[in-house]
Amino acid sequence: MPAESHLPMHTARLRLDALREEDAQDLFAYRSDPRIARYQGWRPDAVEDAAAFIARQSTRRFAEPDGWNQLAIRLRESGELIGDLGIHFPPSQQDAVELGISLMPAHQGSGYAREAMRAVIGHLFGEFGYRRIVGSVDPRNHASVALLHALGFRKEAHHVESLYFRGEWVDDLVFALLAREWSDQAVANDTR
Repeated sequence: MPAESHLPMHTARLRLDALREEDAQDLFAYRSDPRIARYQGWRPDAVEDAAAFIARQSTRRFAEPDGWNQLAIRLRESGELIGDLGIHFPPSQQDAVELGISLMPAHQGSGYAREAMRAVIGHLFGEFGYRRIVGSVDPRNHASVALLHALGFRKEAHHVESLYFRGEWVDDLVFALLAREWSDQAVANDTR
């Protein structure tokens, strides 16, 4: 089932949809920015790398085992690309999905990451019926750690120097959220 058949998703301020060919320059600009690339597994070396990535994404099936679906995060009113949100469907845990997010520095700190993640989490637990979502974060990435906490994720593990990444051994924090925990949060928020 292609991701595009479930897109776009809208929030109050955002539109989540497929990356487009014309997004290549902007995708390259923020994904190659050292402030963003520091904690990301993929960093384009040229605009052509970003264009090739977008082309590959356009052929992916949604929920393909061991595949990433990368969604564009756009401002709803202008359509401006401000980031992307990755959804990974691991091959060995068919009910567990991993999420990752990147936002242009100029749009960080405005609640856009939380808004986009809430929309996708709601879709994954609701429409798609997944049971568990995880996030894997370098503990030095304080903004992402805070985001996962704000969304109700629990820290399940702290793996010390478990990944060799960009020339150094780094720690990895693993966070998780169950569908029932998400549902309990929604009920608690409705009764406040």
